[in-house]
This record gives sequence, structure tokens and C-alpha cells, in this order.
Amino acid sequence: MSNLLTCGVDEAGRGPLCGSVVAAAVILDPQAPIEGLADSKKLSPGQRDRLALAIKARALSWAVAEASVEEIDRLNILHATMLAMRRAIEGLSLAPGLALVDGNRVPPGLVMTARAIVKGDALEPAISAASILAKTHRDAQLEELDRVYPQYGFAAHKGYPTPAHLAALSRHGVTPVHRRSFGPVASLLAQGNLFGDGA
Repeated sequence: MSNLLTCGVDEAGRGPLCGSVVAAAVILDPQAPIEGLADSKKLSPGQRDRLALAIKARALSWAVAEASVEEIDRLNILHATMLAMRRAIEGLSLAPGLALVDGNRVPPGLVMTARAIVKGDALEPAISAASILAKTHRDAQLEELDRVYPQYGFAAHKGYPTPAHLAALSRHGVTPVHRRSFGPVASLLAQGNLFGDGA
């Protein structure tokens, strides 16, 4: 039976300047369809939260995994994303025979057949489900970081390089949760602009 199982895989947090990159893998239950699955970016936060609860309750198996800021800086964001995806797949309680991965490449080293699907989060319900779990997990992570570093506005911009985030970085310096290999952060580090040194 297990070789017939298909998991969807997606990530959240490749573009932001801080925090880990998050991936999720989901095996949906054909007997318990979930209405409203879509690309997480097309859903409101409330819709994503409601769907995440339904996915966790009704999927045959699901897993969320991360690659840390340190891994992103050491490996680069692409390889760290692939690592997080592989960890999510390996975290499933059931072994899928096929992994459908959003994007144009699949993580290396998988033991099952894998297929990359461009815009898969809009085409495959299992990838949509994975995108929702990855996004809600990452958003919760940024809300937690917002409590630790309230002056950066993480809860609002989720770590993306918005004008407000870049201004806060310039004013307050680079925190330990910022990705040092990313251009705007690296240029501030080159100036010695570390968190706690400025105003």
C-alpha cells in the first residue's frame, strides 16, 4: 500500500532576510478531502490557520521541518531549502512512494520517486496543503521573533526586505536571527552594524 502513497512538498521563507527556511510534507487522505486547499499565498491568514488545523487532523501523515539560519549561511538558501524539504519528507510517519515537489527541482538523496512541479502549490492539493503548513509554521516563528526583537517589525513583514525592515536593520543592527549571507545584511555587517551597537 505504501508505495501508492503520494506526498506533496513545499517551502516557505526563501526570500526573507531572517529566520529559518521551513518545509512541509503532506500525504492527504483520499477518503477525507479538504475543501478550499490552494496556494497559501492566495489565502488570508485566517483561511490558512483554519486549513492548517484541518490538514493536521485529516491528512494520513504530515511533517514540518526547518533549516536554520546557520545552515542557510553555510550551504546557501537553495541547498538549505532542499535540506529542509528532505527532512520534512523523512519526518513523515508513512513512507510515500512518490513525492511531488513545488518548483523546478527535487531534493537530492530521496529514496522514493520525486517529481518537481512548477506552480505545483496551485495545481496539486497535496502541495497546496504542504504550502499552508509551511507558511503557517514560518509565520508563527516570525511572530515569536517579533516578541524577542520588537523593534524590527517581524510580525508585520515576516522578514522580507521591506523598506520598514531595511530601515530597522540600519537603525538597530544585525541580530543573531538575520541571514548573514544575504546582501542587505552582509553590507551592514561589513560596516560593523551589529544588534546592540546602535540606538
